[in-house]
Amino acid sequence: MESCIIKSPLGYTKIEGDENGITSIIVLNSEENETDIIPESLEDCVQQLNEYFEGSRKNFDLILNPDGTDFQKNVWKALQGIPFGKTITYLELSKQLGDVKAIRAVANANGKNPIWIIIPCHRIIGSDGSLTGYAGGLYRKQWLLEHESPFKQGSLF
Repeated sequence: MESCIIKSPLGYTKIEGDENGITSIIVLNSEENETDIIPESLEDCVQQLNEYFEGSRKNFDLILNPDGTDFQKNVWKALQGIPFGKTITYLELSKQLGDVKAIRAVANANGKNPIWIIIPCHRIIGSDGSLTGYAGGLYRKQWLLEHESPFKQGSLF
């Protein structure tokens, strides 16, 4: 398993993976040293994340290899189907997965997503439209949703 640390607008980000795909992308809550030489197996991921943060990438084209249960992997796959700039609720996601009663299990799997941004768990909101729990912090979730929003707030002054 190879890893690297890059700096993003939301903090230092650790990426892990190998020739079988990306296994983990997490945002760190501390300053870290950026990796000087990015492992070849992670270069595409770093480039695509940088393009996302620059605003020139809306979709990712990477091999993902997250570790999880079959149920979690199904939830994470469904999350990848949420279009850039859109949000859905936990209830809607549960319905898409065929079991409205699984809403808590879906929320739990969403919270255990090991691949930040690329598996877009930030696009899930509460039924009342609120920004609900987010492992990276609600301020990061809000930033990501505003970054993806087709409606940009301009400065008045």
